[in-house]
Amino acid sequence: MKHTIGSISINVEDQGAGEPVLVFLHYWGGTSRTWNGVINYLKDGFRCIAYDQRGWGQSDKPSEGYALSDLADEVQSLIHTLGLTKYVLIGHSMGGKIAQLLASRNPVGLTGLVLVAPAPPTPVHFPDAAREQQIHAYDNRETALQAVGFLTARPPATELIEQIIEDSLSGSNEAKLAWPTASILEDISSSVGDISVPTLVLAGENDLLDSVEQHRREVLPRIPDARLEVIEKSGHLSPIDEPEQLAIAIKAFVNELYQSAKLTSLVANVPENQSRTS
Repeated sequence: MKHTIGSISINVEDQGAGEPVLVFLHYWGGTSRTWNGVINYLKDGFRCIAYDQRGWGQSDKPSEGYALSDLADEVQSLIHTLGLTKYVLIGHSMGGKIAQLLASRNPVGLTGLVLVAPAPPTPVHFPDAAREQQIHAYDNRETALQAVGFLTARPPATELIEQIIEDSLSGSNEAKLAWPTASILEDISSSVGDISVPTLVLAGENDLLDSVEQHRREVLPRIPDARLEVIEKSGHLSPIDEPEQLAIAIKAFVNELYQSAKLTSLVANVPENQSRTS
């Protein structure tokens, strides 16, 4: 389904029912389809919304608007358009950095944050050769295949590889260039300390791009009330490598949020004299 955000048409996949709503943000090179395997495990218990960010998949591909603030504005406007009043942001890699920025604004209705192999809030500086390789990662089928090999812990099924390649090559030139040349270098470390919701960081055990140690060093110390869990046998693309394990971790975290909120509500409704004697 398409939704208009400003002057941009955004492709949105909306499945399941219930609150809090799970809002999924994909990685650089992905689309809403990146989350299919995870959502298949979650849609019976939650409303799951995944969308193609501008420049990717079936969404419009404008020539500008790819700074982190633009992409955070986009998902915030989408949430408003859909009328979501209670939701959890789930961002992967680039989507994780966007989710961090949006969460730092403490938008109304946000109850939790899940960061899957997130890009850190600090700038990432690759050596020149590695940066050049990243810039050209999605030039053609061959380079996209090489990227899949680097980002996954093991080769996905053939049909899934074809989906990933199609998604990777779907990006506009502006979208492909914006992340490795600009957005990954943006420093939002002074903002993420304002995040006020519980945060779960999910790191791939065998992630060659954003290691478990990097998350411990660059992400956890900067986000209040953040904790780390490791997705075993996974590379950077946990939604592809280990969708079931990822879904289990997300479900447990969201259920924990629900139980905590329920307990807080019960305590708040206890008469003052009763709470003093209990």
